[in-house]
Amino acid sequence: MIHIIKSPADLVTSREQTRASFVAFALEKNRRSTPIIESAKSLKVLAGKAKTAKDLLKITEIQPALLTAAGLSDKAIGYFTEDDKDKAILSLIENFLEPAGKYFVDEVVYRYLLIKGDSLGGSMRNIVGAIAQQKIVRTLLSNLSVSGTNYKWLNNKTKIWEENSANDFAIEEQLKALSWQNPKCKNRVLSFNLNIPIVKNNIDICLFSADSEEYNNGEIVNTPEKILMLGELKGGIDPAGADEHWKTGNTALNRIRAAFVQHNLKIDTSFIAAAIEKKMASEIFEQLQSGTLSNAANLTIDEQLINYCDWLLKL
Repeated sequence: MIHIIKSPADLVTSREQTRASFVAFALEKNRRSTPIIESAKSLKVLAGKAKTAKDLLKITEIQPALLTAAGLSDKAIGYFTEDDKDKAILSLIENFLEPAGKYFVDEVVYRYLLIKGDSLGGSMRNIVGAIAQQKIVRTLLSNLSVSGTNYKWLNNKTKIWEENSANDFAIEEQLKALSWQNPKCKNRVLSFNLNIPIVKNNIDICLFSADSEEYNNGEIVNTPEKILMLGELKGGIDPAGADEHWKTGNTALNRIRAAFVQHNLKIDTSFIAAAIEKKMASEIFEQLQSGTLSNAANLTIDEQLINYCDWLLKL
């Protein structure tokens, strides 16, 4: 394989790419906040039926929202009895809503949005990885489409393998695994976020020498000789966390290689990241040149991602 990465500088994420990724992330966060804003509007209208703050206790349909405004997460609420819930809402009313006077409805809506917004912020940190994975999947599907290669994909919701179709819109949002034949007519399955027993760790990108039946709902992880490539994916775009992402990713990759050497098995490894700074770019490039790392790509550079996916499909 001919690497298109000719120097460490090729891997570095530019300011323009960083800015564009921040904007894309902000847009996605705004999109995902829409249901919260709409529910807050409903809360305001329904809570507006109360003449006093304590009257909110009588409006049964907003009790879950009041518990949220009281600062309780869905997980925490599961440990509460009905009496506990009433006490939590009453505490909210007496300590925060009644002091707000006639503006108690606005106060409860603000507090509801505050807690929901904090919850969204936490979930967005997990969504970063999902968005990065979806970008890889979309590129893989595009490469398969351009080459006219048939494939199957495992629906993460239905747990059923489905045939590729002319309309592959939004498949990346539901895909758990992808199956195809490479140019040498060898069966391949690519899957994401699997716990690999030989490594004793969860791995982001996993390529197997197998077909969809052999994949067996992920049980193929127990057959290490079927594993062709394992890769780390870091979707975070913040430059401040880039070096730390590389450190953790590199440690995981070293652990993978050591485990396979111990079992006299060959393994390819790869690293993909959205935020790549100069120092880590040099280290990644050195590993590419030495063959320690089989492949790498900057997630924000289309040419690199397309070539990486082309490499995967041909392995």
